[in-house]
Amino acid sequence: MLVLTALANAPRHGYAIAQEVKAITDGRVVPRTGALYGALDRLLAEGLIEVEREEVVDSRARRIFALSTAGRERLAVEAERLAATAREARRRLGIAGTAAPA
Repeated sequence: MLVLTALANAPRHGYAIAQEVKAITDGRVVPRTGALYGALDRLLAEGLIEVEREEVVDSRARRIFALSTAGRERLAVEAERLAATAREARRRLGIAGTAAPA
């Protein structure tokens, strides 16, 4: 979900995705290179992201990834699921803005 979120507003290459995940999580999650590229490969295989273009930077190939239509839909569903879970947790804890537990 973090990788999909990192790609929600702009296509990015691997290092930029890792930096965006770090920013989204306030530094709590710092993806390791191997884990990140494994996740990107899985998301590509599932059709949730796509390679928008490939570039050569400093003699190195770099793929730019973008969220696919299916990825946008999945992210929206997951975001709502997490929001519903958070609302229920707040309700059960009796946190302001939610109904107190019975």
